[in-house]
Amino acid sequence: MHQLRWHALLQQWVVVTTARQNRPQMPENWCPFDPGSGRVPDHYDVYLYPNDFPAFSEDAPPFEPGEGLFAETGPRGACDVVLYSPEHTLPPSKLSLKNWRKVVDLWTERTRQHSENPDIELVAVFENCGEAVGVTMPHPHGQIYAMPFLSPMVQKEIASARDFAASNGGACLFCSLLERELKDKFRLVAGNEHFITFVPFAARFPAEVWISPRRHTRTLLDLSDAERASLAESISVIRRKYDALYGFLLPLMMSVRQAPLRRPDAPYHLYVQFLPLQRSKTKLKYLASIETAYGTFLADTAPEEMAEMLRACEPKTDPYRESGS
Repeated sequence: MHQLRWHALLQQWVVVTTARQNRPQMPENWCPFDPGSGRVPDHYDVYLYPNDFPAFSEDAPPFEPGEGLFAETGPRGACDVVLYSPEHTLPPSKLSLKNWRKVVDLWTERTRQHSENPDIELVAVFENCGEAVGVTMPHPHGQIYAMPFLSPMVQKEIASARDFAASNGGACLFCSLLERELKDKFRLVAGNEHFITFVPFAARFPAEVWISPRRHTRTLLDLSDAERASLAESISVIRRKYDALYGFLLPLMMSVRQAPLRRPDAPYHLYVQFLPLQRSKTKLKYLASIETAYGTFLADTAPEEMAEMLRACEPKTDPYRESGS
């Protein structure tokens, strides 16, 4: 079964894709992402690999939602795996800056390709890293989902941004949050000419970090060549800091949040979000009933203290530098 079903209470689509039950647990001595597997080129730096068990597919029926409590429709779209490196056990924190730049460029090119497809509404770039997140393949990789609708989180962010703009003379909510973080300084972690890395004021996850462009930017397609280089640098820095925090590969989720492709009037601001699950060197954060069932998060770490810890981790950077310096 492969379809979208409408959750009437939550006003959101659920992807029913039973083929994903057949995803294999890969043996230790073989990986389809390794050169020589027959599934990827024998030589590559980064590579876009079509997901073998896609939640959204170009061959699926089109997204034509009906009405009613039990509405259903087709999950037309695309799912790709982004291979960061041919090295099977290379942690993302060890990825070269050159390779991170190639990853960012691949994200951007795939977003451009999807922007030309009228079936696609949202390009979701993300990564799951670590066994605690449920990852069974250590090969460094992320994913890109091209979706025919807006995800609930993005819809909520847009609604909040619209409300803020209406009450504040058209001001951008994302830019206003960044301006306050720059003013407060307590939660800043790193910075370069084009991007600021910080622990948000109301972080829900331990060591949660956002990477935000200094200027108002909607999608990856709006970034200049220099900004893409700065984004790659920012990602490289925080990945190294994360693994230096407790001395091991930090289990986390990463998402590159972009504006909708078909709604140029939607108030949105590109940013990268990291959601780690490690709340101390020996403890994990588990999402239990109050968070999963009710949506109210309990923050186990203070954002200001976590930002100070991350600033102290290698590599050391100056988070207070001004744009253009």
